[in-house]
Amino acid sequence: MEQTQLELWVEEKLEDIAGQRYRVEESLFSGKSPYQKVDVVRTSGFGTMLLIDGLVMLSERDEFVYHDMIVHVPLFTHPNPKRVLIIGGGDGGTAREALRHKGVVYCRMIEIDGMVVDAAKRHLKQTSHALDDPRLNLTIEDGVKHLAETQEKYDVILVDSTDPIGPAKPLFGEGFYGNVHRALSEDGIVVAQGESPFYYPEEQRSIVASMKAHFPTVHAYNYNNLVYPGGLWTFMFASKGLSPIRDFQPERVKRSGLRFPYYSPAVHKAAFALPQFQLDALADYLTPIEQ
Repeated sequence: MEQTQLELWVEEKLEDIAGQRYRVEESLFSGKSPYQKVDVVRTSGFGTMLLIDGLVMLSERDEFVYHDMIVHVPLFTHPNPKRVLIIGGGDGGTAREALRHKGVVYCRMIEIDGMVVDAAKRHLKQTSHALDDPRLNLTIEDGVKHLAETQEKYDVILVDSTDPIGPAKPLFGEGFYGNVHRALSEDGIVVAQGESPFYYPEEQRSIVASMKAHFPTVHAYNYNNLVYPGGLWTFMFASKGLSPIRDFQPERVKRSGLRFPYYSPAVHKAAFALPQFQLDALADYLTPIEQ
C-alpha cells in the first residue's frame, strides 16, 4: 500500500472575511503565556514563521521589509540618533536593524512577553542574533508603564507592536502618545506599526488622531510584504518637528556604508506617497508633505 504523507497547514483568518494559508513542515514551539498564544513553525517557502494568537508576525522570507522600514526611515531622518527605545519587538529584528547604526550608543528594548523573546532566541536566529549586543538593554516588562514613569529621554522611539488587541491595545491610545512625547528628546521621532489601509482604516485614523493630539508633525508611510493580509501595510511617523522628506539627507545612507534588502533613499521618499483613498481617510490628521 502506498503511504500518504500528511499535509499540515496553518491558516490566518482575517475578520472572518479572508484568510491566508501556509504549508507547515514542522512545529518548532507552541506555548501560552499569561498574555497570548505563541507559535513558531517551519514552513515550505517562507522559512520559520512566528505567530501570536494565530496571526503571522513574521516569516524569515520577508521579515526584512518590516524591520528595514520601521527602523531606517526614522533613524536616517533624525540627524544624530544616539538613544533608541523599542517597545515590543520580541523577535529581535527591530533591535538588529537599529544596532546596525554605529551612532546608536544605547538601545533600550522593552517586551512584555518573555515567551516571545525566548522562542525567538531559540528558533529565529535570523532576527534575534543581536539581542546580546552590549549596547542593548532588554527587559521583560510593560512598556506602557515604563513610558508613564520613566525620566529617560530618547531620540527615537519605535513601537513594534502586534494588532490593537490583548497586551498591545494600550499602545494605540492618546494617553500613551502623551507619554511618548514626554520621553522624546527635543527633536525626537516616534514610529509605530500602523495596520492595513484596506482592512483597518478606522484603526489607522485612531492612531494618527492620537499622535496629532501631541505632535505637530504626523505622517503615514507604506510598505509591502508577503505575509500580512492585503500586502500593503503602514507605519505611522510623528515628530516634534523633523520632516521625513525635508530633513532627510539621502547621502547619509551612502555614507553609512550600510546596505539593505528593501530600504533605500528612493524607497524612503516614495513610501510617503500614499494612495488617494488612504490619503483621503487620514487627511484630517496628516501633515502635508513638502516637495
